[in-house]
Amino acid sequence: MAIKILLLGFLALTCSLISASDSSPLQDFCVADPNGPVKVNGFACKSAMAVKATDFSFSGLHITGNTSNPTGSRVTAVTVAQVPGLNTLGISMARIDYAPKGINPPHTHPRATEILTVVEGRIEVGFVTSNPDNRLISTVLQKGDVFVFPIGLIHFQHNVGKGNAVAIAALSSQNPGVITIANAVFGSKPDISTDILGKAFQVDNGVIANLQAKF
Repeated sequence: MAIKILLLGFLALTCSLISASDSSPLQDFCVADPNGPVKVNGFACKSAMAVKATDFSFSGLHITGNTSNPTGSRVTAVTVAQVPGLNTLGISMARIDYAPKGINPPHTHPRATEILTVVEGRIEVGFVTSNPDNRLISTVLQKGDVFVFPIGLIHFQHNVGKGNAVAIAALSSQNPGVITIANAVFGSKPDISTDILGKAFQVDNGVIANLQAKF
């Protein structure tokens, strides 16, 4: 009897894992129709007869991003929002430009693992493991080097070279999402209570208020 119960428990766990994974496409493609009346987890499919080559293409990754901003970086994303043909295919990419000393600040992709390739420059990269260890795993990449950021973990990039740097990232989702930690914590709308953040960061509430004013 105990063995039967264990087998049934194992079967239930296996079924739950199978249902939790993404299903494979059941057709050649499903080009996103953002104006479709049906709302699904993703986008409804455009009529196959209305699909064009432009639904699968994007121009612009050769263009240097404008890094004149406080972080000194610019991300040019190529997700399902830019290429409707990516819908249901589970991939996307981005170009990241970095000014000297520029950073792609600590952030996370809730729906994707990222693999980053340095095209030009020297870039310090790293991610932090989950609680309780919170271990920083970091290195400096040269041109041609590759680094992987596991799904959901906080990670960053920092241009440590003397000139501009460029990287190309591939992500395992058509819509990986991005949560920039500082923006989410200090720039939420409405604000998170200064009392909550003050206790979380163990600083005076006035310090929190000053940080929130920047976002």
